[in-house]
Amino acid sequence: MTFYKLGIKNDLVYTLDEQGIDRPTPIQRMAIPEILKKIDLLAEAQTGTGKTLAFLLPIIQQIDVNTPNVQALVLVPTRELAIQITQVARSISIYQEIGILAAYGGQDVKAQLHKLQGQTHLIIATPGRLLDHIRRESISLNSIEFMVVDEADQMFHIGFKKEVEAIFSYLPSKHQTLCFTATMSKNVLLFSKKHLVNPLSIQAPKQKITLDEIDHWVIKTSGRKKFDTFTTLLTTEKPGQSIIFCRSRKGTQSLCDEMKAYGYSVDALHGDLTQAKRESVMTQFKDGKIQYLVATDVAARGIDVTGLTHVFNYNLPDDPENYVHRIGRTGRAGEKGKAITILTEKDFSRLEAIESFIQQKITRL
Repeated sequence: MTFYKLGIKNDLVYTLDEQGIDRPTPIQRMAIPEILKKIDLLAEAQTGTGKTLAFLLPIIQQIDVNTPNVQALVLVPTRELAIQITQVARSISIYQEIGILAAYGGQDVKAQLHKLQGQTHLIIATPGRLLDHIRRESISLNSIEFMVVDEADQMFHIGFKKEVEAIFSYLPSKHQTLCFTATMSKNVLLFSKKHLVNPLSIQAPKQKITLDEIDHWVIKTSGRKKFDTFTTLLTTEKPGQSIIFCRSRKGTQSLCDEMKAYGYSVDALHGDLTQAKRESVMTQFKDGKIQYLVATDVAARGIDVTGLTHVFNYNLPDDPENYVHRIGRTGRAGEKGKAITILTEKDFSRLEAIESFIQQKITRL
């Protein structure tokens, strides 16, 4: 199966070929033909399965560049994901004169307003910043034809339900809604029942990342010895580029500072940083200038770095699904990955919930 056979036109297929993308993933095969039919879609697909192209390709193909209005909106939960999707959209529309705007918090509103003075056809936005523009009357959704809610489960988990509802109140009555989610949570199902019209539900095959590509285990320690256990682990494992996950912003920065004091090549990524700092950290990590990235789950959404040898859970997440997202960042492209959890008594109940969720007992060392 090729993108052309899915209904994607030659100019976009050529652009994909130039980037070495010639075979659609399962979610792309399932979603693209249906999106081109102009029907509403509820799609369940894990992060890293190619869902971004699944909705961007058919939308960009249908945008009328001769019309100056905003025709498509992609709503995302985090700034990092907004930046990532914007980069993908620009990379595949290099031969089209499509105006693309990324609107997210932490960025200068005046700079965003300046960009809006030109033609804008596609907006990728976080809910809060989009509502800010709508209320300033700097963005109108009156001409929206395509509405995408990406990472819907994470969107509602973070607490954006009211903002999303408000945004939908500004949409024209006739538009196509596409909802992409990693899991079918109760909030996602309630949202789809309210806002999607006779949607087609599709589910991409789940990747068995917890079983095949990744070795993952647990090392028990005490709270007092936790950092020493962790640094000993770094010495024995000799990891390459790695992400270290913490549960809170404060804990993330604290661990980063402690590692820096010991001379590690490390930086932090969390919501308390300025947008300029966040973008600088992400760029340096992607360019391989930083070996270790200490991050919260939300801040790390949208980061897709190949070649990570290890993922470390300095704290386990409250949501078992996030454990799967975390460890799935290593062991990609046929490479073996390692995911190691440093476990103290406080995390025992979280570990039990994760093992129940993945239906697997994680090896203790």
